Amino acid sequence: MPSTARARGTVVARQDLVTSGLVLFAPIVEELAKRPGLASASELRIEDSVGDGAHVGKGTALCTIYGGARVLLTLERTFLNFVGRMSGIATMTSRYVAAVRATGAKTRVLDTRKTTPGHRLLEKYAVRCGGGDNHRMGLYDAVLIKDNHIVAAGGIGAAVRSALAHAPKGIDVEVECDSVAQAEEAIAAGATALLLDNFTPEGIRAAAKTIAGRARIEVSGGVTLETIGAYASAGVDDISVGRLTHSAPSADVALDFEHLS
Repeated sequence: MPSTARARGTVVARQDLVTSGLVLFAPIVEELAKRPGLASASELRIEDSVGDGAHVGKGTALCTIYGGARVLLTLERTFLNFVGRMSGIATMTSRYVAAVRATGAKTRVLDTRKTTPGHRLLEKYAVRCGGGDNHRMGLYDAVLIKDNHIVAAGGIGAAVRSALAHAPKGIDVEVECDSVAQAEEAIAAGATALLLDNFTPEGIRAAAKTIAGRARIEVSGGVTLETIGAYASAGVDDISVGRLTHSAPSADVALDFEHLS
């Protein structure tokens, strides 16, 4: 490919999707320009971008990229991989959020820490592009006491009291519970939120009445697009869905290449 050749590339959606990852164009170009022989990548420019978080139909042009043909072809796969992966997460998230909103509930749809190693910030950003919300980013910004922690600490009460004694003041302390009795024990110990795991929608509705606003209620475990509406209607604050990041299929996007000179 002659170094002087110029080209235009149009990134196109091959399916209905919610965009995410277009914002990465500049940092990818910056890294590309550091490679030997590819300094001209810094001359690539993006125009007519629909931006992240846009709901677009099949065939929509997401953005147009102008510059040297050689560096554009070098950029192509990396950029498309990010846009496809992140738009896939945003698209799945938007469907879950729409299913909740269809019930009239204000329940938040949350992601989890089940993310691709090294890509957590990107994948959680994609969830936001799809209308979802982020759960904790890591172990530092909230306390979530799960079953293994309860066993290690010697019980729910001991685990919650220890967390409250050592965690920064004001930080949320949430406890995973698989029964209403465990939820009552967690609340009595000072937990501010409950993760009700693997309950049926009917079980969640009954538990919510018993808890009666004494702690935030999050539902997790086996929630699907078909069942999330029933869980949201049961009166919960949050529903976390691991599949948003660990199982979302990449969206189908492509770059249509046009040689200019």
